[in-house]
Amino acid sequence: MSPDELVAHALDARTRAYAPYSRYAVGAALLTADGTVIYGCNVENAAYPATICAERVALTAAVALGKRAFTALAVATQNGGAPCGICRQVMAELGPDMTVYIADAAGNYQTTSVAELLPASFTGADLER
Repeated sequence: MSPDELVAHALDARTRAYAPYSRYAVGAALLTADGTVIYGCNVENAAYPATICAERVALTAAVALGKRAFTALAVATQNGGAPCGICRQVMAELGPDMTVYIADAAGNYQTTSVAELLPASFTGADLER
């Protein structure tokens, strides 16, 4: 799947966001190694810490479906905002080698990687030390 197609999926997922408080809708499209695309969108909550980001929705849904190998993640916001720190940590745990596309509402995107977003990440190997 091309980056443009994956970004289009993320833009579509963005339309499903539940963001009544921030009004900052985020969509994510996760490409698995077998070619499946799994959507995620942010889901806010009046108790703000209960909010879950689009990236984590997509990744945890994939895990729940038995998927463990991921090749790319596209994230779409109004202004091309980057994933938060918690999402970066989850991405490093579940898809450290993924390509990441960060898009704005017009579909313009930049290409990066999990390693670039979270250098020197904390991993399971750190628990063995």
